[in-house]
Amino acid sequence: MKRTLAALAAAFTLLGAAPERLDSQLVLKRYSLELGDLVAPKAMIFGYSVSQLGVTDIEQRHVIYRSGLDVRDETLTIDGIPLKPKIVTFSKRADRYAIDRVAPKPSAYELLFLKTIRDGSHVDYAYDATPAPGGGAGFTVTRVVIDGLTFLPREIDFTTGSAAARGIGKLIYGKADKYWMPMLATVDARVGARAARERIVWGDYRFPPALPPSTFVPPRPLPHATLPPI
Repeated sequence: MKRTLAALAAAFTLLGAAPERLDSQLVLKRYSLELGDLVAPKAMIFGYSVSQLGVTDIEQRHVIYRSGLDVRDETLTIDGIPLKPKIVTFSKRADRYAIDRVAPKPSAYELLFLKTIRDGSHVDYAYDATPAPGGGAGFTVTRVVIDGLTFLPREIDFTTGSAAARGIGKLIYGKADKYWMPMLATVDARVGARAARERIVWGDYRFPPALPPSTFVPPRPLPHATLPPI
């Protein structure tokens, strides 16, 4: 009995042991290296749901097919109602949520260590982010939490603003297959005198080697029927 209790005590001690903490400057060096080594997927398919409350109320679910700048966007539901047929749009645009576009780079931000955050058996590292002189217009990162295993941003806090609206938000990233992808975004904003809120949830990631070119080609419209002359 005593041996069993001793073994349990030793197990709990190991489970509660503090994880290794690295020097904050070493973490930043690893962070810069990992950002520089990022490889974007050549093609991907994923789903996302978006909800907005405030100026415009929206509840939608989409599936996205992306290859480079080519995007096929299928709207599956609006306000919980399945669309039949679904709405399909085609465009060419960069991925605004890609981690290499959003993550604060040491060349553009001063990153000041704040604290470590326990994350299971390891710790993450939180930094205050201040844009370099001349930066900070529009989308501005204010804080980043660096994952202690991958040394990539797990959480990015930001502000965004224009002449018409200002807001604060948060982006959460995580691993999908071998890539680091967005999982959640939340924004609280004021548009004029009105409050607005947006939430986006991503998931169901797939990374095929390629997508057929026909994925991004709109279907040809059916010919108009003409009546014979009477």
